[in-house]
Amino acid sequence: MKRYYVNKRAQANGDHEVHKEGCTWLPSVENRIYLGSFTNCKDAVKEAKKHYRQVNGCYYCSNECHTS
Repeated sequence: MKRYYVNKRAQANGDHEVHKEGCTWLPSVENRIYLGSFTNCKDAVKEAKKHYRQVNGCYYCSNECHTS
C-alpha cells in the first residue's frame, strides 16, 4: 500500500492533484493533506473528493487516475 496526499493548492484549471508519497511533484508539507494508505489511486481520489470537488490524479505518479 502507498501513502497518498492531495494538494491544497489547485492547479490553474481548478484541479487538486492526488500524489503518492515519493513523487517528484509532491507538495510541501504545509500544502498537502494526508489521505491515507491505499492499494490504488482510485481509492485515494475518492477520499480526496471528500475535501475538494475537483480532483485529479498526478500525471507522473498516479497516471491511471489522471484525466486531461
